[in-house]
Amino acid sequence: METLTEEQRRGVATEPERAGPAERRRSQPVALLAAMRPPEWIKNVLVFAGLLFSQKLSHGPQVVDALITFVAFCAISSAGYLANDLRDAPLDRRHSEKRRRPIASRELSEPLAGVAAIVLAAIAIGISFAWVSAGVAGLVALYGVTTIAYSLILKRLVIIDVMTIASLFILRVVAGAVAVEAHASEWLLLCTAMLALFLGFTKRRQEAMDEMDAMPAASSGARPATTRPVLEHYSLPFLDQVVAMVTAGAIISYAIYAVNSPLIGSKMLATGPSVLYGIFRYLYLIYDRQDTRSTAAILTEDPGMIFAGVSWIGVALVMLYVVD
Repeated sequence: METLTEEQRRGVATEPERAGPAERRRSQPVALLAAMRPPEWIKNVLVFAGLLFSQKLSHGPQVVDALITFVAFCAISSAGYLANDLRDAPLDRRHSEKRRRPIASRELSEPLAGVAAIVLAAIAIGISFAWVSAGVAGLVALYGVTTIAYSLILKRLVIIDVMTIASLFILRVVAGAVAVEAHASEWLLLCTAMLALFLGFTKRRQEAMDEMDAMPAASSGARPATTRPVLEHYSLPFLDQVVAMVTAGAIISYAIYAVNSPLIGSKMLATGPSVLYGIFRYLYLIYDRQDTRSTAAILTEDPGMIFAGVSWIGVALVMLYVVD
């Protein structure tokens, strides 16, 4: 009977696996698009929060500004993914899944990825400055700088790594509000931060579980080399406790925001059931089903999460634009 070697248990790819069959290799443009991670752009819909909650969906110029801001954040986030994958390519090649990333698998050349990252960053800052405002351009640039700092240093610092990710979510919301000249409620920003921390720490738990599954037999006494060094500082009991705390924080902060919605007051509480279901569904997938998909994949592929998102948007639109 065949058995897994220790290298395979660790997710270390052998040379033939890295190369893969020739027919499976993608062209450079296709590999570049894949490296830009379009599925992750779903996170940038947060820039539309200001447009939605300020009741400006019917204002043409503001809608255009929000769309341009969304495009700018898609470009700057893709530039960050390219820069991160360039730096992490050696570690990614040791991971059973990440080794298939275009840069790690050598489908996408590193010089092309570097040039594309610079061009995307320039486009993001340029279009937001020329067609929206200097304030939005500054926030886009700050997002890019924070992303680079995260890739170089911050993602190796326990707790700070997830807090940095949360700050990027807040920047999206603030930029969207600035773009449409709306006020971002302090409770909305706090709720965004709590939800981002929730997603960040549950993601770390997924990764920690993956690392445990990749460990050799406990009797060997060896620990596999991790593809994310910060995971060495996270234990499952600690992550479970923090997830419980930020879950409660997210629910409470959203409830307070919904009661004190700047334009329609407590009518926003009608969206509460969708938020609660979405959070509980996500926890169910992570803990009970041990879902290993990326955050973006869970949010856009799971029927329950799609229902939570669509129902929340529908109820929010009714409360803001019909009932009020």
